[in-house]
Amino acid sequence: MKSNNINIKSVKTNLKKLEKATLANGCFWCSEAVFKRLKGVISVIPGYSGGQKENPSYDEVCSGTTGHAEVIQITFYPSAISYEKILDIFWRLHDPTTPDQQGADIGPQYRSAIFYHNEKQKEIAEKLKNMLDKSRTYTKPIVTQIVPFTNFYRAEDYHLNYYERNKSAPYCQVVIDPKIQKLMKDFKEEVKEEYI
Repeated sequence: MKSNNINIKSVKTNLKKLEKATLANGCFWCSEAVFKRLKGVISVIPGYSGGQKENPSYDEVCSGTTGHAEVIQITFYPSAISYEKILDIFWRLHDPTTPDQQGADIGPQYRSAIFYHNEKQKEIAEKLKNMLDKSRTYTKPIVTQIVPFTNFYRAEDYHLNYYERNKSAPYCQVVIDPKIQKLMKDFKEEVKEEYI
């Protein structure tokens, strides 16, 4: 009996060491495929955030009228991958200078946004955004919103692991594959061994 209590306590302690990041950077199929490959990431759940409608459907969010963005909610160990590194990858693997658009995906649901969960995340996001703007990494200003996290609605189950289940689909080959290749080229040291 005592050993069970120790195990439960250990699990609770480990759960306290986890952190969440909620990010919008275009289609969540792309984002999920990229971020699930990172060391220290426990889960990546596609969903909807930033709007007013409760429990929106994919079709409702795609209409652009709910206020929600397609997002991923990442659960990670900050001891294995920092929030700074997650944001570095976030900014480098999408175009943060196009309002309400990523490639052919157009509408407010595809905006670039960071939904911070606490003041520390807000400070880190604002600092990194300012550094990127000052460095002129991009030819246009960064339009990524940095706003407080208010809600998260999990996407329908058929969106989970979309890339892994549909690698031969044209969207996956044309849009997601190049992001995975860029991740492997620029951040290979951050990728889990099973994906290398």
